[in-house]
Amino acid sequence: MVTVDTFRYGRSMSDARVEPGRLAELGPINWLVVRAMSLATGTDNAHIFATLGRSKGLFRGWLHYSSRMMPFGELSRKETEMIIIRVAHLRGCDYELDHHRRLGAKAGITGELYARILDGPDAGWGDRERTLLLAVDELVGTRDITDGTWQALRRHLTERKAIAFLLLVGQYDSLATTIGVLRVQRDTFAPGR
Repeated sequence: MVTVDTFRYGRSMSDARVEPGRLAELGPINWLVVRAMSLATGTDNAHIFATLGRSKGLFRGWLHYSSRMMPFGELSRKETEMIIIRVAHLRGCDYELDHHRRLGAKAGITGELYARILDGPDAGWGDRERTLLLAVDELVGTRDITDGTWQALRRHLTERKAIAFLLLVGQYDSLATTIGVLRVQRDTFAPGR
C-alpha cells in the first residue's frame, strides 16, 4: 500500500524531472516574466517559474489565476500566508516553505508565530485562526471539511471568502504536488534578500 508519507519521504529530490527553462525553452515573454519573478523573490532563477514557464501560454494563465489568490486574494495577506505555510508544511514541500517563510515574514509571520503555524490549530490560536488552520488540515488530509468546521469557517468568512479559501488551499496543495512530481529543486536566495 502506498501512503502519502511514501511520496513525501520516499522520493529522491536530487534530480529535476524537468529542468528549468532558459530563453530558448521559455520564449521571450515567459523568460522576461521568469526574470522579473526571480528578482522579486530574491533569487537568480526561481525554479518553479522557470520550470512551469516551459508550458508557454498555460504558464501565463496559471500566473494570472495564482495571483488572484496571492497576493491579490480575498483574505488578508497574513491569513493567506498562514494558510499557504500550513499547506506546505502538511505536504512536506520545502520549496514552498522556503518562499513563504520569506513572504510570510513580510506579512508579519516571524519566529514564534511561524512555529505555531507548523504546530497546527491547537497551538494556542484565537477562534478565527484556529478554524482556518483546522479547515486547512481537514481539506489537505481528507479532501473535505466536516460540517462543524464548515460552520465555524462560515462564522468567520463570507460565502465569497469561503470559496476563495477553498481555492487557495487547493492551489497550494496542487502546486506542492507539481513541485514534488517534477522534483523542482530549491532556490538559492541572494544574501540579505
